[in-house]
Amino acid sequence: MTYVDGFVLVIKKKNLKAYKKMATLGAKTWKKYGALQYFECIGDDLNPDMGPVKLLTFSKMTKLKKDETVWFSFIIFKSKSHRDQVNAKVMKDPSMNNPDFKDSMPFDLNRMAVGGFKVVVEK
Repeated sequence: MTYVDGFVLVIKKKNLKAYKKMATLGAKTWKKYGALQYFECIGDDLNPDMGPVKLLTFSKMTKLKKDETVWFSFIIFKSKSHRDQVNAKVMKDPSMNNPDFKDSMPFDLNRMAVGGFKVVVEK
């Protein structure tokens, strides 16, 4: 059954170009090792009007500041075991171990959320 890794990031707007460059490299690398699809999505409507329904928005959840935006990313795999195999290869790839990345992440690691998800409805 299909499996998805999902990520929510907070990125300062001034760092969007740097993050997009990093995300493009990530997409190439995950796809190189077998990910089925790779998506990087920038927040567009982060405070939607849901009428009388009060829901937690990404802006509130991340405590978003005016100079920041939310980025939602997800990678699709054949299964959880496929995800584990692909991710193991990705983590060994030299491009993912660039020391420059560790010192200059264009997003706030302390406000990043990540998780793996079993797909239960797929049409």
